[in-house]
Amino acid sequence: MSNLKNAKAKKERSSRILIVDDESSIRDLLHSILCDSYACTTASSAEEALSRLESERFDLVVSDINMGGMSGIDLVSNVVASSPDTVVMMISGNQNIESPIEAIRSGAFDYIKKPFDIDQVLIAVERALTHGELLVSKRCHEDHLEQLVAERTEKLKYLAYHDTLTALPNRTLFEDRLANKLSRRSKKETSVAVLFVSLDKFQELRDTLGHSLGARLLKEAAKRLSSLTKDCGTVARLEGDEFALLLTDKDPEELAAFADEVSKMFTPPFDIAEYEIFGSVSIGISLSPDDGTDSQTMLKNAGAALSHARKQGGNNYQFYTSDINDKAVRRLAMENDLHRALERNEFELYYQPKIDVNTRRLTGMEALVRWNHPELGIVQPGNFISVAEETGLIVPIGEWILRAACKQSKIWHDKGFEVNAAVNLSPYQFQQNDLGDKIAEIVAETGFDPAFLNLEVTESSIMNNPAAAITILGDLRKTGIKISIDDFGTGHSSLGHLKNLPVDVLKIDKSFITDVTSSLDDAAIAMTIIRLAHSLRLKVVAEGVETEEQLRFLHLLGCDECQGFLFSEPLKADAFEALLSKSSSGVGM
Repeated sequence: MSNLKNAKAKKERSSRILIVDDESSIRDLLHSILCDSYACTTASSAEEALSRLESERFDLVVSDINMGGMSGIDLVSNVVASSPDTVVMMISGNQNIESPIEAIRSGAFDYIKKPFDIDQVLIAVERALTHGELLVSKRCHEDHLEQLVAERTEKLKYLAYHDTLTALPNRTLFEDRLANKLSRRSKKETSVAVLFVSLDKFQELRDTLGHSLGARLLKEAAKRLSSLTKDCGTVARLEGDEFALLLTDKDPEELAAFADEVSKMFTPPFDIAEYEIFGSVSIGISLSPDDGTDSQTMLKNAGAALSHARKQGGNNYQFYTSDINDKAVRRLAMENDLHRALERNEFELYYQPKIDVNTRRLTGMEALVRWNHPELGIVQPGNFISVAEETGLIVPIGEWILRAACKQSKIWHDKGFEVNAAVNLSPYQFQQNDLGDKIAEIVAETGFDPAFLNLEVTESSIMNNPAAAITILGDLRKTGIKISIDDFGTGHSSLGHLKNLPVDVLKIDKSFITDVTSSLDDAAIAMTIIRLAHSLRLKVVAEGVETEEQLRFLHLLGCDECQGFLFSEPLKADAFEALLSKSSSGVGM
């Protein structure tokens, strides 16, 4: 058995594959997938590929269709003419059926659409190489080869309208059926409904289980949905974890009942490998004619309703309303404006003072971003940060905040004000692999002393992956930067993790400070956090201090620093510098 395995491995390794794509990321990805099993060479164009084929022999060419010079389709015919023993397989992002059919007719053996699945590529490559062996030994059997092409064409036609993972109809076929139903509705006056169904927290589940088990979960979900619609409608997989259901002749009450049935269908756990997975779904519903009379409008509105259901926490269904659409339009406008805000230099920093509880002297500040929108005026972070996080724009915005805060603090240091600067790190920034390098680059670029920089990280972002957080925070502290846990008490950290975290400061969330003088529970929480922090040799900063009574109580508990409207609202740089001058002269807040 061992000898057979070794023979197979040797055979695979001896197979030579030429990967042709003008996108380096795709070439590198395909090379990394295949190089362990085969001898792989890459080319960035069809012309380079043909040049290599003149002097080298390849068993398989894996090529894109659309490239800068000669197209992949033209490459196929050249390969067939110059190297008849070489099999060609196309991998392309073209979604129409004409491209794969044209490729097959030109001489390609197989066609895979981007984005592709790794296992799908491996299986297709093995199948293509096997076919190449048959091609060499049975070249004379033209009739057989023609039949293979015909069968492959039929399969491609099927794949063009079906999802390869679940075998359900895909978006193209679903839209076609929806358009037909809507067309007949105008004649027969029957109702047509679209339900978008999405697995809640699927991304987290897939990250935990891995892509293979995540795919099995999707297949099981497809089976459950198919069992519900077997006699009354169509179910399709659109993309990712989103499915679509097409129903007719149902009023809103019946649709609500059906949505409940869908939710109940996902109550029993999924048995995937050794895991028992409990899931739920979010559902968005659009109903014709009120929510649209064409397929695109119906799909758009069902998607908007689904997005609204997700924002309600998931595990619920929402019917489309015009208000949902208005909010979606406003959000899209804000997203578009955010993309241009950095280019137009529309962000500015405000600085909220941090005060020593004992002396009431200014010790530092927290840099807070504001968006000076050309039409809306000053936009508070609560109105745009969530959009920035969802779109990934929070990463460049966060870098801008850190750079601007360090530049301004360096100016104050040069004037003799040795102020500490606190800057918030978004959970999305905290997930960046190059976070430490980027922060070090910004600090070095601005010339700001890292000993005066304090990075504030939320408790929840740390606890998403405590082991990784310990490494990242430890590397940052080695540079002299201080670390604060922001909004402490609102997350889910344990003492076991906290004692190992390389941090310097705990910030008590303002939700515990608001009623600290009137609520025994909030007072006990504040006292416990302060004692815990001091026992771990950490400083404590209280947020949201607005009254003298709160300040006196925090002083009694031994809190180190605080910030809030009792002392000052966030200020522009010139107003904050005036406070610095006042504090440096010995005047307290």
